[in-house]
Amino acid sequence: MIKVAVTGAAGRMGQRIVCLTHEAEGLHVAAAIERPLHKAVGEDAGVVAGCGRLGVPISDSMERAMQASDVLIDFTFPEVTLENAAVCARLGKRMVIGSTGFTPEQRHELLKYAKAIPIVCAPNMSVGVNVCFKVLKEIAKSLGEGFDVEIVELHHNKKKDAPSGTAVRMGEVVAEALGRDYHQVANCHREGFTGERTKEEIGMQTVRGGDIVGEHTVYFIGMGERIELSHRAMSRDMFARGAVRAAAWLAGQKPGLYDMQDVLGLK
Repeated sequence: MIKVAVTGAAGRMGQRIVCLTHEAEGLHVAAAIERPLHKAVGEDAGVVAGCGRLGVPISDSMERAMQASDVLIDFTFPEVTLENAAVCARLGKRMVIGSTGFTPEQRHELLKYAKAIPIVCAPNMSVGVNVCFKVLKEIAKSLGEGFDVEIVELHHNKKKDAPSGTAVRMGEVVAEALGRDYHQVANCHREGFTGERTKEEIGMQTVRGGDIVGEHTVYFIGMGERIELSHRAMSRDMFARGAVRAAAWLAGQKPGLYDMQDVLGLK
């Protein structure tokens, strides 16, 4: 039985991870964590999540939670995630990370922790999105330089980073397939007299509003034809299911930084 700890256990994503971990065969909710002074600290994680009493009180101590757990599922923010990764690395605990918005420097710091423990870190835990990553690579390679690439993503009005981590990864996949450096060709802002679109750029457009869980569309636009690859998330359960699947997959893995392509065997 794999003992799982969940951060942000009183949040929308955390609640679904608690419930789906509880339902998963071979996994057990061993600990739940919230930030200090959160009103849910001390309450039963299952009651808060809506899946019934689990006998697991929500804690504000990452250290105590991980001492009782094998793996941490973390959907927080990069700064918090790195603090949690330091604890996991010191205690020799595995980690699944769904946080997005990492800077190159933060990503480098995460790599240091991955030398000590196995970590799955992915901008999107959805099985469908990760299949899209694989398909995008093949589409971009096949079309080559004759098509302009634009990426549009939509999320709820509470999302703090833009473009989304998923949109950035889509851009990186396309750029790599075309032999470009994403960070050199990504165009996240157009306003005023911009001049003609360059051949190499990848447009990144962001929409925020309401309670949209997440939608991504990649446009390959050629002369007289257009290909659109879209993914729409209907609920947060798809992300939670992927994270639970990754937590189970990590058992027995060697230290290193993995992603959902590894978990799903898509590489």
